[in-house]
Amino acid sequence: MKNKPLAFQEIEWWTVTFVFLITVLVNILSSGSMHHQYNYGPAIGNFAKVTIPIILFAVFYLMHRVLIPRYRENSRKWPFIGYSLLIFLVSYVLVTMIAAGTGIIQPPFTPFYFTIMALYLSYLIWVRLIRQAFLPPKRKDYLTYNLLRLCSIFFFVILMLFQFDFLVSEDISVALALFLPASVLVLLYNYFLIYRNRLRGKKRAALWFNILLILIFPGFLLFAGLLNQEPVLVFFGLGAGLVIQLVALPLSDLVFEKYFGMKGKIENLSHQVDRGSADLRFLKSQINPHFLFNALNTLYGTALTEQAEKTSDGIQKLGDMMRFMLHENQQDKIPLRREIDYLRNYLDLQMLRFKNEDNPEISIKLNDESCEGTIAPMLLIPFVENAFKHGISTKNESWIRINLRCLAGSVHLDVVNSIHPPKTLKDPKEESGIGLDNVRKRLQVLYPERYKLSIVANDTEHFVHFSLQLNP
Repeated sequence: MKNKPLAFQEIEWWTVTFVFLITVLVNILSSGSMHHQYNYGPAIGNFAKVTIPIILFAVFYLMHRVLIPRYRENSRKWPFIGYSLLIFLVSYVLVTMIAAGTGIIQPPFTPFYFTIMALYLSYLIWVRLIRQAFLPPKRKDYLTYNLLRLCSIFFFVILMLFQFDFLVSEDISVALALFLPASVLVLLYNYFLIYRNRLRGKKRAALWFNILLILIFPGFLLFAGLLNQEPVLVFFGLGAGLVIQLVALPLSDLVFEKYFGMKGKIENLSHQVDRGSADLRFLKSQINPHFLFNALNTLYGTALTEQAEKTSDGIQKLGDMMRFMLHENQQDKIPLRREIDYLRNYLDLQMLRFKNEDNPEISIKLNDESCEGTIAPMLLIPFVENAFKHGISTKNESWIRINLRCLAGSVHLDVVNSIHPPKTLKDPKEESGIGLDNVRKRLQVLYPERYKLSIVANDTEHFVHFSLQLNP
């Protein structure tokens, strides 16, 4: 009820339909037993009491189920206004003819018709106002809006009923005014206190809440009837208890089961669709690298044929890095040696650029003799990538020193690089391909209290020390 608006068009439709059927049924069964100040015979009176509600219900159907939904879809204002006026004109003529023929009113005026239409129009305007005032983002959820709409439906339906004092018995209007909110309360009581407890296996709690429901309303009427010696209250209390236990609760349970059954099927189908889409995306992701690897193999073969050893070596290492990104990078943990192999391939590619140059000065020490265990992928490379991105200048003296070693189930990485002011002016979020902030967050989640990360910088040099305890 908080997360989305209720299906108010359906609620309005079925509420009015229920009231209409009750009204017509009672009027048919009454067979002219109701007496009013209007002077018309039983047969003609019964005809009016059945026909006028049918005409008004037809107007409601055409407006509520046909014209208004169509207008919301295409927003064509003038056809909507034209058809609405035509419906009101035709229904007005029919109601006036029937009402005048039975002596209810003096033609050509039909005051009760205009009152009903004014109430319906007022309801539509009121709904539009509360939609503008209480729908998100003006409210954090839909609770207030849903409650206001439910109360508005009840209020306007009961108000309209009391306009039919010549067609509907006042007792029926009062009974419906009591029955509708009582039904909603019983429905909510059953769902939150009985049905949900039974669904969770708390059968004893559900039983006690059921007993409490009997004591609240039917029990109160029985007690009041016996205390005041009013047989009507006693029978009414017994009847209410039987209706609640034999009709209301089983029927609402059936509605809940059907609803949650359909909801479960929809969620299951949604999961299947999502899984199918994910499988399709995965297959596509496999196809694209497949062609790319074939292209790299072609370039690699061409480089070997042309005796371009550096180019072929670089292509091979790039292919290895891409396979790592495609496969190992998707796993939660990988062997530490695979992470170091990826780091070594990256460094070899970088060294192809600077192998025969004096600047920058690059020192690399990778001691992986004792590097056992597993590690989350892509934890080491961001520090090295950051050094190559910001530590190299073609105009100024530059240096990068990398030292990696493993000791007793832990890995230690030191990275030192020169700093060049123009590059430090960039956005810190662009520090590396993955970003040091990203690495910090991953470490806090994956290795809390098991890592040490120190980053120190001065005017000329940037230093990173990273230690990680692999085994808790």
